[in-house]
Amino acid sequence: MTGLLADLAAESADLDEMIAPLRQPEYLLPTPAEGWCIADQVSHLAYFDEAALVAATDADRFRADTAEVLAAGADFPDQIAARYRTTPGAELRAWLAGTRRTLIAGLAAIGPSVRMPWYGPDMSAASMATARLMETWAHGQDIADALGITRPVTARLRHVAHIGAGTIGFSFAVRGLPVPDEPVRVELTGPDGDQWTFGPAGAANLVRAPALDFCLLVTQRRNRADTAVRASGPVAAQWLSIAQAFAGAPGPGRSPGACIPAPSEGSAS
Repeated sequence: MTGLLADLAAESADLDEMIAPLRQPEYLLPTPAEGWCIADQVSHLAYFDEAALVAATDADRFRADTAEVLAAGADFPDQIAARYRTTPGAELRAWLAGTRRTLIAGLAAIGPSVRMPWYGPDMSAASMATARLMETWAHGQDIADALGITRPVTARLRHVAHIGAGTIGFSFAVRGLPVPDEPVRVELTGPDGDQWTFGPAGAANLVRAPALDFCLLVTQRRNRADTAVRASGPVAAQWLSIAQAFAGAPGPGRSPGACIPAPSEGSAS
């Protein structure tokens, strides 16, 4: 848990470094997420950091708050983004930095195995930390794409890959599809050339990819056609068409060629 929270802090610091130089007009630059600007990406992370802290410290309050939010409709993330869109960028940056520090301290205090509610299935504190890192990386990618920035590829992607490979069943269930009984093996090449594997060896359904491409796909930041992700077996192929590592309603994904092409991991610096 100590190492996981250190990685969450490092991912947060990289995002803060990226947005630190932004002037107010730049916060309104459109990102690849339809209808969302950079300000929306920042406020989304800060808002759900606050929600995660409530989930970790007051489960009953979180459930009550969630019922109220969900009653507003499935597009509640868009409603939240619109609510804070005119907030000055400097305030949004300070909000995110403050809530992230508080959340990391809160997760460290309760221990890795403590369960807490969320918008999808309940999760442990360790899983919550992993999910917040995944969200930070994914929304950071939208910001980087809006700014035309190529980010360094780090070993922290393993956390994103872990949650991506672990949400196969969720990707089907959230769309009302039967959850397959057959396992899927995921074999990824990390940024340093090391191999990351998830799922049983010898599975008939297999996914192979550079770790960066896999993470871009399961967080729906790239269309599969724009990645080097390859599948063998019908379950693996169907999963890649609906893969979703984040909680909430089914995401729309991205159209082919809609985003700035991701670099290969070997060329990342």
